[in-house]
Amino acid sequence: MKILRNPALLLRALLASVALLAGTAQASGGDSIAWDRAPNKTNDLAALQNGAKLFVNYCLNCHSAAFMRYNRLRDIGLTDQQIKDNLLFTTEKIGETMVANINPKEAKEWFGATPPDLTVIARSRAAAGQGSGADYLYTYLRTYYPDDTKGTGWNNLAFPNVGMPHVLWQLQGSRKPVYEMKEEHGHEVKIFKGWEQITPGTMTPQEYDQAVGDLVSYLQWMGEPAQNTRTRVGVGVLLFLALLTVFTWRLNASFWKAIK
Repeated sequence: MKILRNPALLLRALLASVALLAGTAQASGGDSIAWDRAPNKTNDLAALQNGAKLFVNYCLNCHSAAFMRYNRLRDIGLTDQQIKDNLLFTTEKIGETMVANINPKEAKEWFGATPPDLTVIARSRAAAGQGSGADYLYTYLRTYYPDDTKGTGWNNLAFPNVGMPHVLWQLQGSRKPVYEMKEEHGHEVKIFKGWEQITPGTMTPQEYDQAVGDLVSYLQWMGEPAQNTRTRVGVGVLLFLALLTVFTWRLNASFWKAIK
């Protein structure tokens, strides 16, 4: 798997006045649309590897994952050499945590807020009542649209008045929401109907949705890398207990039969 780290993306990322998914009360505005269901690929190593590539290229410039070490990516099928060659700068070591390139103090001065850590972003969004967390992130990253009234030139249906620009716009291109006017209780309201592509991206809409699904799955996996192992162990334990119950029940029946 070839993973490219593009330092030039840092310049575009620095345009954000507020970091991705900053936990503010503005997020409540996303209740105006329903979350799209995110694909669950936390068991798909190829998808997780692609998600890690996207995370390093587009997120790690400003956002840290301070509770995740690079060498933990072995769990998704990457070797130490692949991690060193494709995911690390020359000054970083494989045992270090995934720290953003940007200086937190400078980021706060420039943006007015420090970009949030994304290690457990999916879990925190779920705890905040925003769907499964993954559903919110999947919807958020796919509902950007150009807005000339905003300083960054972008807005978002899931997070109205978001401060972060659309860092994945080259992949998705630009598109605008399409509304239908409908009368309700004597008032005209706008009903969201879909999207109209304005300029194409380097990916087709299907490819972009798949890429975002991979990124969100990686964010979901990163929040609890042992989740799938824990689930498998739990299922095994339940099956063992079920089998033990059958043997215990038959042994008990045989014991009382002998007494009678």
